[in-house]
Amino acid sequence: MAAPRSLRMSTGLRVASIGFIAFWCLLAAFPIAWISVMSFKLPVDAFASNPLHVVFGPFTRDAGKGLSILDIAIGGTAIWQFVRFATRRMPHLVKAHPPFGSTLLGWIFGSLLYGLVFVVVIAWILPSVMPAINKLAGPLGKPIIGFTIEHYKSVWIGDGFYRNFLNSLMVTTGVVTVSLTVGTLAGYGLARSGSSLAFWILIVALVFRALPHSVLVAGYLPVFINSAEFLRPLLGELAPTLYGKPFAVIAVLVSINQPFTIWMLRSFFQNIPAELDEAARVDGCTHFQAFRWVIMPVMWPGVITTGLFSFLLAYNDFLVTSLLLDATNQTMVPAIAGFFNRETTTTDQVKAVAAAVSITAPLFLLVMVFQRQIVSGLTAGAVKG
Repeated sequence: MAAPRSLRMSTGLRVASIGFIAFWCLLAAFPIAWISVMSFKLPVDAFASNPLHVVFGPFTRDAGKGLSILDIAIGGTAIWQFVRFATRRMPHLVKAHPPFGSTLLGWIFGSLLYGLVFVVVIAWILPSVMPAINKLAGPLGKPIIGFTIEHYKSVWIGDGFYRNFLNSLMVTTGVVTVSLTVGTLAGYGLARSGSSLAFWILIVALVFRALPHSVLVAGYLPVFINSAEFLRPLLGELAPTLYGKPFAVIAVLVSINQPFTIWMLRSFFQNIPAELDEAARVDGCTHFQAFRWVIMPVMWPGVITTGLFSFLLAYNDFLVTSLLLDATNQTMVPAIAGFFNRETTTTDQVKAVAAAVSITAPLFLLVMVFQRQIVSGLTAGAVKG
């Protein structure tokens, strides 16, 4: 139903609002788009003073590395189909065929399989078959835009960036798993508690959340360095030193993130009527059974939204990971900073740009796969309370 005339925005205000939003989106997206274009060009094009050379890559194209009209059409169609599958088909498949009856496991396995197929098709199969197709296509197969993925191959395989990716995957998985497990239980208990103690617990949690990350790292650092001495009475000579290991980073990031997680999940639980708990209890469920079988299925949008924020904290962290991890266990963000800080040639700089672009791919994948749950969670009152 149309809004009353008195409540409608004026044409000038509507145009100004749309213009401001469009300008902000352009301003935010430009750096990512620009470095993405640079990463697929030879250094002479990537750092050219002429922006058109950066975009079209004439030297890259003349070196026999480019995209034809056929490449753009087929590659664009493939990417569009992947996006459509992630946003339309995948949610229905996960709900219809959850492994072991768990929707959460369905999303985890589905996302990993989707990411693997996407990388295999886009980065391996298409680059392997398109040269032969272009030779048969005549004029449509001639390169029109310079394009090469050699920098990605060099940084991921030659420089071992895949190890940094695996370390990031380990840290983020640990942080998200622990944060959501503790956060859902604590958030549910605080939301259903009628005691004023719950309020003060949340206030104390916020105080710890407000502390600078360097304070927590400084407090944990002596414990991690001397962990072998502390654990030797229990584990003997097998006692490990936690400093430099991903488990140390997981512990610190969970400490930083847990108050925020509890606050968000508590807000979600408060939006779920307590009558659902009471009805489940009347039907014979225990408190935990009511939580597991009645409340949690309603809570999935909130859990996924909160998990995304936990993922972003762990995935994008620089201070904690750079201070607590050694060079062999470094995650992607500190590793990229190391690439840029080296005394390098322009080729190495483009490789560093390619590594920086690479870390955005999992973020886009998560948003594509979980967009409905994220929107549902944000509109269900995640920031309320």
